[in-house]
Amino acid sequence: MNQISLLDLFRADAASQVEALDTSLVVLERAPTSAAELEACMRAAHSFKGAARVVGIDVGVSVAHAMEDAFVAAQRGTLVLRRPQIDVLLRGVDLLRAIGETGEADLAAWDGVWRGEIDAFLAALAEAVAQPNDEPPTPDAATPVVVEPPLPAAAEADDRAERALRVTAQALNRLLCLVGESLVDSRKLAAFGKTLRTIKRAQDGIDEAFDELRAALSERFHASALEGQIDALRRRHVALRELLAEHATAFESFDHRSTDLAHRLYDQALACRMRPFSDGVGGFPRLARDVARELGKEIRLQVVGGATNVDRDILQQLEAPLGHLVRNAIDHGIESPDERVAAGKPPEGTVTLEAHHRGGMLHVIVSDDGRGIDLDRVRAAVVARKLAGEDFVRELSDDELLQFLFLPGFSMKSEVTEISGRGVGLDVVQTMVKRVHGTIRVERGSAGTRFQLQLPLSLSVVRALLVDVGGESYAIPIAAIHRILTLAPEEIQAVEGRQVFTLDGRTVSVVSARQVLHHVDEPIAGERFAVVVLGEGEDTCGLIVERFLGEQELVVQPLDTRLGKIKDVAAGGLDEGGSPVLIVDAEDVIVSVRKLSAVRRLSTVHHDDAARRRKRVLVVDDSLTVRELERKLLDAVGYEVDVAVDGMDAWNAVRSGRFDLVVTDVDMPRMDGIELVELIKKDRNLAAVPVMIVSYKDREEDRRRGLDAGADYYLTKGSFQDDTLLNAVADLIGEAAA
Repeated sequence: MNQISLLDLFRADAASQVEALDTSLVVLERAPTSAAELEACMRAAHSFKGAARVVGIDVGVSVAHAMEDAFVAAQRGTLVLRRPQIDVLLRGVDLLRAIGETGEADLAAWDGVWRGEIDAFLAALAEAVAQPNDEPPTPDAATPVVVEPPLPAAAEADDRAERALRVTAQALNRLLCLVGESLVDSRKLAAFGKTLRTIKRAQDGIDEAFDELRAALSERFHASALEGQIDALRRRHVALRELLAEHATAFESFDHRSTDLAHRLYDQALACRMRPFSDGVGGFPRLARDVARELGKEIRLQVVGGATNVDRDILQQLEAPLGHLVRNAIDHGIESPDERVAAGKPPEGTVTLEAHHRGGMLHVIVSDDGRGIDLDRVRAAVVARKLAGEDFVRELSDDELLQFLFLPGFSMKSEVTEISGRGVGLDVVQTMVKRVHGTIRVERGSAGTRFQLQLPLSLSVVRALLVDVGGESYAIPIAAIHRILTLAPEEIQAVEGRQVFTLDGRTVSVVSARQVLHHVDEPIAGERFAVVVLGEGEDTCGLIVERFLGEQELVVQPLDTRLGKIKDVAAGGLDEGGSPVLIVDAEDVIVSVRKLSAVRRLSTVHHDDAARRRKRVLVVDDSLTVRELERKLLDAVGYEVDVAVDGMDAWNAVRSGRFDLVVTDVDMPRMDGIELVELIKKDRNLAAVPVMIVSYKDREEDRRRGLDAGADYYLTKGSFQDDTLLNAVADLIGEAAA
């Protein structure tokens, strides 16, 4: 385990003290006489000064000491911290933050290159402290910026710091993995207990066998001597049974204690990775204040559910996305004070950060009471950026239209400022949410806007659905699952080379999980199919698995970094039986399904009986109308039909699948029907496949050209009006049923 240096400890301590100063100073701007906040600031500055003195950073001692003097003066009543003083003190906080983040090699620069900044701050602070306070101090009872939970008292904070032990994240991860394995092993004891109970029941049966043996011997031999031997055997068996019962009871008690201990140890180790939500948003009051000051707005930021526990990795990744949402709320959502007053609102806008647990997930909500989202402006921006046409945008629902806000580069601002306008904020938010397998939804209310993030409680533990894919177990995170269901073969249709089914009025592609995860391209047969629906919106797809194995909580085991990124797999884990399972990367799977759909190489789905009887026909035509007409005609009489949009698409299909017949048009883009026929007939593996040409060209020379290329049949498209097409297909390959 890596040793933590004294400078590393200073940096960690400095970060917590700077965060405390940031938060309390923003509150003091609203409540300048708050004794609790003044005490917190004084102690934070004092603690920073002491830590800086220990590691020999004199500039940190100077800045912190000057700030500490200001806070002591405010506590004594000789100074009231108004906005000018707060502005200068916040400059000092920025200096302390920079000092705390400085690497060892750059520390000397503070006494050289950056000494001027230190001296300028000290002079500015002295001037600000010396300013007379003409206004009487306001015994303020204004609502603090962070309203839940209340900040701990300074003494309690110091007590917590004394009890804290700094442990590396790597050590915690290793501990959690070991505890997870311990929990899995403890579950195996239940299987041993079950075996002991089975043995005990078997012994009960031996008692009955002794009675039956005695009765049989007595009736046949009337030998009392044998009865004595039987009784002796029975007594020995009873003693053995009692010993087994005693040890079985002791084992069950041990099993209960061991499992309970493993669960408690696991919960405690997991708790070590958790931090209160307030730890991750400690710098947000300062952020909101600075943005509001720059825009000339009045903002009150409140945090609800600050004590909600969040995995430290998720909390760290949340910082940037939530910062973007808060800035967006202030810039785009909250109106200027004059506008708010004119609209009958208080001049001060409110932005709320809320966190809570629900349904085994972490819900984080960022809302404001501003002007809300103007849907007409969004439509205009979508059209102006040529992301969609006017007619298409007009038909979109409100929820569908709001999804454009998350596109990279999309912004409602006409000009770029330091705060917004580049269209990266919401894209960053969505990227982070997808990375941890969460979801984000935006809601437009009557007043204001609400962004709701749904995230897993932890990245170390995942609640997953275990499924059987080709005889192997895979885990699919519950957060990534939209729906699970079973489908009958007739509920799955073939459209444009894809297999689809209807879910809540939408068409969803469905593909075999074996094809995606095992790369096995073969027909799928069954009476009913177990389907896991992944993703949302346009990215929704269904995976056909052999069966559902149940829901379990898995300890995530990261894969060896030497393996690199494994396609369609996120990590590993252990199931309750101790067997290793692979955790599916849902985003990768959706991309893989999309790629398979693009090249028309999806495995087909059949009913068990139909898979053995139906003959397979490939219909090739660049006209959607003609393709669907031919497909329906052939499907209606029992043939299994796949489609291709041109000759090149068909050539890829016949090489990767087995077909009994190819029905093709002549004039098509990329590769026409004549070229397709020639390629099929020249390929020794495909030459025996009959090919029928169906074309509008009815001249004799056109017919002769097709037959010379190797076509087995040539029909005109007028044959659709009667049974000529179906009769020709039957002549070539027989009836649909084998």
